[in-house]
Amino acid sequence: MKVEIGLNEKARRTAAEALAKVLASSYVLALKTQSFHWNVTGPLFAPLHEQFGAQYEALSDAVDEIAERIRALGHAAPGSFAQFKKLSVVEEQTGTPKAEKMLAELLADHEAVIRLARATKDIVEGVGDSESGDMMVERMQDHGKTAWMLRSQLA
Repeated sequence: MKVEIGLNEKARRTAAEALAKVLASSYVLALKTQSFHWNVTGPLFAPLHEQFGAQYEALSDAVDEIAERIRALGHAAPGSFAQFKKLSVVEEQTGTPKAEKMLAELLADHEAVIRLARATKDIVEGVGDSESGDMMVERMQDHGKTAWMLRSQLA
C-alpha cells in the first residue's frame, strides 16, 4: 500500500535506514542494561539493581517507539539479533563485569547513542522528516540525563 505522508520513497527509506541504527543500538543497550540489572553484585547491588531496571524499561519503551516510526515510514523494522549486531554502535557484553565497570560501559554506550541520535537527527531532517528529528531530540535528552547520572556515580 502506498504511503502518503509528504515524504517521497527515497526520503522515507533514508530515514528508516538511519533510524534502524538507533533502534539496533537502543535494543542492544537495553539488553546489556537488563543483563547488568540481573547480574550486578556487591555493596551497590540494591541501588544499581533498581537503577538498571528502570533504565532497561525506559529503553524498551524507546525501542518500541523507534520501530513504530520506521513502520510509519512504510519500511520493516529490523528485528533479529543478527541485524541488531550488524547495525548497532553498542557492543554486547557477554561477561559479568564488576559494578563500576558496568557503570563505565553503560556511560560510554549512552554517549555513543547520543552521538548516533545527533547524526540521525541531521540525516532525517535533511530529507524532511521532522517527526523523526523530534524523536531523536527526545532520545538525546533521555540518554543525556542517563549519562549524567552514570557519570556522577563514577566521579
